[in-house]
Amino acid sequence: MRFSPGLVLLLPLLSPLAHAELIDDVFDRGELRIALEANTPPFNFKDGDKLTGFEVELGEQLAKEMDVRPSFITTDEADMLPGVESGKYDVAINHIAMTAELQHRFDFSEPYKKTPELAIPFQKGNPAFKSSLDKALQHVKADGRLKALTQKWFEGDTPVVKTQ
Repeated sequence: MRFSPGLVLLLPLLSPLAHAELIDDVFDRGELRIALEANTPPFNFKDGDKLTGFEVELGEQLAKEMDVRPSFITTDEADMLPGVESGKYDVAINHIAMTAELQHRFDFSEPYKKTPELAIPFQKGNPAFKSSLDKALQHVKADGRLKALTQKWFEGDTPVVKTQ
């Protein structure tokens, strides 16, 4: 059997590693597409026409650290995680608990809230994106911004968390 030179040119396209890493897509667009419900204060909600809340401000800080702009997309619970899986959204920042079931479907950032453990899901198989997101979160934690946001929005209370 002869090996066709044309096949050699196609091999990189067939490789699972040939797909663009999520971080490349985010940088190419210059924005981080963040899905949230916008109806669960103090996490995320609308104040008039303006999105606000703990996770909105956290998303703004993370995008700033990643040197892109945040793009918030309001959606419902039924569309949020399937939208992240399909690439419609880059992440969901919607007080999502990192459960074993969800860890089979998504990769997660390091937790942004320990009790309960809340983290940011994104498509599996994007190690450079995970590294960039975790680094941004570490900066927001290290300089006290995360603590300030927590105090601002929760004042020491432990809010109710949804598991999706």
